[in-house]
Amino acid sequence: MEKIGIFIPARYKSVRFPGKLLQKIGDKTIIQLVYEQAKKNKYTNEIIIVTDNEKIKEEAEKFCDKIFMTPEECKSGSERIGWAIKNYKLEYEIVVNLQGDEPLINPETINKGVELLLEDREVEVGTIITKFKNKEEIENPNFVKVVLDKNNFALYFSRSKIPYVRDKDIECEYYKHIGIYIFRKNFLLKYLKLAEGKLEQIEKLEQLRILENGYKIKIGYTEYDTIGIDTYEDYQRIKEKISKGDNYVIK
Repeated sequence: MEKIGIFIPARYKSVRFPGKLLQKIGDKTIIQLVYEQAKKNKYTNEIIIVTDNEKIKEEAEKFCDKIFMTPEECKSGSERIGWAIKNYKLEYEIVVNLQGDEPLINPETINKGVELLLEDREVEVGTIITKFKNKEEIENPNFVKVVLDKNNFALYFSRSKIPYVRDKDIECEYYKHIGIYIFRKNFLLKYLKLAEGKLEQIEKLEQLRILENGYKIKIGYTEYDTIGIDTYEDYQRIKEKISKGDNYVIK
């Protein structure tokens, strides 16, 4: 089997919630909770944190033995991971980009993402979706929507509500993008050379660079929802769920 690495990009200067990865839920920081969820996957013990910040590095050293510093200028998690792989000459055939602000990620979601590439060698990059559970999230631009073709490849990702239902008697299911990407190493290095696209700039979604340049993203489905921490309000919601015993399985 190909060598698999799960990378957690950890940026300190989040626009909407700076320093969020160092916030605590119980006695553990968010970055530690993400790391521990990643360790529960069934395919690899190689969990790597890549960061641009000494404070995050110091925290990560308490529980992780593979940490690499990257430039602050990296514009996305995928760029940060690609930079580390290229400059530190890291040897992983399959690279998982697991967002550092997803402490409720279900390990089975990670497994399904990896399987997209293990089961089809033609797939160069994959990601995961689930069904939206309520109308409020569909209308919220912090939750990314995706439409896909009949072969389960992404057609488009947007912060807007897509598709638009013109005839109200037609039922429509909306799909929520979960913040995990799975790359073949060679494609990730190719991604680094692609220019930032116009749609990517407009939507602020790194995956659109792939679609804009004519490449495909394979979509996997999971029943398990999750909550990424974009804002302080998200942080409070997750603390409340965990305090109720809602560890990482959200249906």
